[in-house]
Formats: sequence, structure tokens, C-alpha cells
Amino acid sequence: MVIDYEEAELSIEITDRGHGPTAAGTGYGITGMRERAALLDGRFAAGPLPGGGFRVAARLPVPEEAR
Repeated sequence: MVIDYEEAELSIEITDRGHGPTAAGTGYGITGMRERAALLDGRFAAGPLPGGGFRVAARLPVPEEAR
């Protein structure tokens, strides 16, 4: 896990070496994370890694009043 904070942006990246779930989930998962990032004018990416594993990354703007 990597968390990076700059004055104007918060970056979060999580990776694993797993093989993914064995059954379909019941939540909104990646779709929900993508929608929430978009609501904050952020960027979101998720997908399999070369050689196995999975990566989820988000970059979210820091509101001016929080700087």
C-alpha cells in the first residue's frame, strides 16, 4: 500500500498478489469506487497486474480550504 499526500492531491495505491475472489460479490466494489472518485473530481484505476495480482489506485484532489 502506498499513500502519498501533496498540497493539491492525495494518492492511494493498493496492490496484492492474490488470485481474486472465488465467488461474485454482493456489493458495488470497483464500480462504486470509480463513481465516488468521479464525484470528487478524482481519478481511479483498477485492474490485474502483469504476472498476477491486482492494483487499485485513486488520486483525489484536496479541497482548497483543507490545504
